[in-house]
Amino acid sequence: MRVQIPLLGITGYSGSGKTTLLEKLIPELITRGLRVSVIKHSHHNAQVDKEGKDSWRMKEAGSAQVIMACDNRWAMMTETPSPVSLDYLAQQFDRTLTDLILVEGFKQEPIPKILLHRQEMEKPLPEIDSNVLALATNYALETDRTLLDINRVPQIADFIETWFKSQEVK
Repeated sequence: MRVQIPLLGITGYSGSGKTTLLEKLIPELITRGLRVSVIKHSHHNAQVDKEGKDSWRMKEAGSAQVIMACDNRWAMMTETPSPVSLDYLAQQFDRTLTDLILVEGFKQEPIPKILLHRQEMEKPLPEIDSNVLALATNYALETDRTLLDINRVPQIADFIETWFKSQEVK
């Protein structure tokens, strides 16, 4: 049986700062000894490859999967006839390289989450379901969840580190 790498969602409306927060959180968590990977959902038809390049040409010829490799990294592009599950995507990560997968988007997935919201946003605070462990905001509010300051990356990293260590026990 394959051991599941813990998933933690970073969710919120577009413009709430998910990507910006992740850019700051990842190096902070790495300095704490965590090997972090990311799954990012896009509503766009994401293209990793460039039209006309050899790997793109292999995909266009009908290859279901194409691996592009160089000395420093490799990437596998997979054509899917229908959307794949978050669980399936998470299983693609190498356990020897990844301790924790941060998930941007996939807000409907039943995984533990930190919900981001900013006071200046036009949309109200989204519904807080049972998977929301904490809220990261730039304003005070009454909540039964942990309230984090969206601008204090070390505080959010502390929360994630504590949560991660609690997952190792299970």
